[in-house]
Amino acid sequence: MSGEDDLADLDEHNFVPCVAWVRRGVAKPEPDRVKLNRDELASLIEQTKSNLIDEEEEGEETEDATEEASMADTEPVSAGNDPNKTEEQNLIDKYGLENYDDDDGGEQSVKTLLNLGDMACFADPRDDPLMDDIIDQDDEEDNDDFLIRGTDNLVVVGKVEKETSSLEVYVYNDVEDVFYVHHDILLPSIPLALEWLSFDPESDKKGNMVAVSTMLSQIQVWDLDIVDCLEPAYTLGVKPSKKKGIKRIGHKDAVISLAWNRLADHVLASGSVDETVMIWDLSQQNVASTLKYHEEKVQSLAWHPLDQQTLATGCCDKFVRVADCRTENSHKKWKVTGEVEKLLWNHFNPYQCIVSTDAGTVHAIDVRKDSLLWTLSAHTEGVTGLSLSSQCPGCLVTSSADKFVKVWDIMRDKPDCVMEQQLPLGYLQCLSGCPDAPFVVVAGGDNPCNNLKVFDIREGKGVRQRFGKRKLENPLNFSSFGYETANEAEPAETMEPEAEAVTELNRMSLQPKHNIVTLGGPKPHSGGAASKFNKKKKNKKR
Repeated sequence: MSGEDDLADLDEHNFVPCVAWVRRGVAKPEPDRVKLNRDELASLIEQTKSNLIDEEEEGEETEDATEEASMADTEPVSAGNDPNKTEEQNLIDKYGLENYDDDDGGEQSVKTLLNLGDMACFADPRDDPLMDDIIDQDDEEDNDDFLIRGTDNLVVVGKVEKETSSLEVYVYNDVEDVFYVHHDILLPSIPLALEWLSFDPESDKKGNMVAVSTMLSQIQVWDLDIVDCLEPAYTLGVKPSKKKGIKRIGHKDAVISLAWNRLADHVLASGSVDETVMIWDLSQQNVASTLKYHEEKVQSLAWHPLDQQTLATGCCDKFVRVADCRTENSHKKWKVTGEVEKLLWNHFNPYQCIVSTDAGTVHAIDVRKDSLLWTLSAHTEGVTGLSLSSQCPGCLVTSSADKFVKVWDIMRDKPDCVMEQQLPLGYLQCLSGCPDAPFVVVAGGDNPCNNLKVFDIREGKGVRQRFGKRKLENPLNFSSFGYETANEAEPAETMEPEAEAVTELNRMSLQPKHNIVTLGGPKPHSGGAASKFNKKKKNKKR
């Protein structure tokens, strides 16, 4: 995680702090679109303004004591003060407090907080005098791009651009060369962690939701099957209010890590700056239990893929803990070389946990043993991303603040570096592997001109040589890769150059130049997302 200093001066920033994949076949083929009439939209805007003003007033109540103490310890600044006025009157004049309660000022403050500018002034564009023509978006919408196929993945991208925070939902298809923004969602604060989940407490059917943690203490859960949505499906946590007599539910500070339990789909874990881990019952939208034995911020969480009550936690106190959540204080811990950045379970080895730190190291832990299994000096700076291929045993991908992505073979006790590549994304802040295409990953960074890249690690010759013949497995039951090995999926790319040239010449026919020379072989199920994703955004039609 980057420190608070890295989040300063947001007006100059454009970065991707977090990403999450949505597996194939779970999104609605035709997402729902929110359509509000003029009265409903105007009412929603006014209600949002009212809520934000209430939050400002509540915040002032909690800050009054601190401000008074700070003012008492600070000598008044004489510059700009009128000696004929009292100190209180000088402060009122300096900060314009005489107009603080005016409706216009409060409305402008709300607009700023909403990141909406003047857009909130008109519930209907027809009322905006600057709009000469009203465009009917439904008539102009390209229906083919709006529809989501069963072979599509979604990529949910947390985005910070200047003072605006949002989620961008991309459609990705590795076979058809498709990657474009489908829709986006405006957020109230900087997104710090994303976690996809299928549990919808309002429905008996599986949903397509994403939990979002931000600099705030609450967790928002958004429905990805709804486009143009203005509010989350529900929110976990309640802020306290002495004025309204409301007690706090949830964390006291920013939530920086999330983990959904695939085996108990109504359970979500959250880790916070307040040094606690909370286990949420999504069906009740309430805290079921709280783990209070951490001594620093909890930066990473991972439920065991085969054991629903086992949770691994990574903390800034340089300890990894594995807990049996049936008992609040039952856990085992291991000391690592730095603050834990990321951790995950090895789904090919149920006793192994992989951990990365801000010291540039990666560790393997066998939960049956008291000492670390191995330690790897992976990068020169903190390892911010960690991804284990969903179907290729031993294929581990790491990303770092040193701007490099590396691929490792961890099948043995001595991991080997198979490939390393510097990405033009700036400081790499996040990395995640596609669940259905086992060699495809997405990385996000802080380069304002290019901060997102989806790529296939088989671009690297070393990756093809090391993992091309390795038999694929599917312990998590994601979409099948379609072949037993990577080489079978891309037969032409695994050949030696001379052999490939001979094969091509043998198969050529003396046909006119406009005819296509086919090298044979079936069309890959999850193949060639390689150099075609070099552009920041590729709006390619299907």
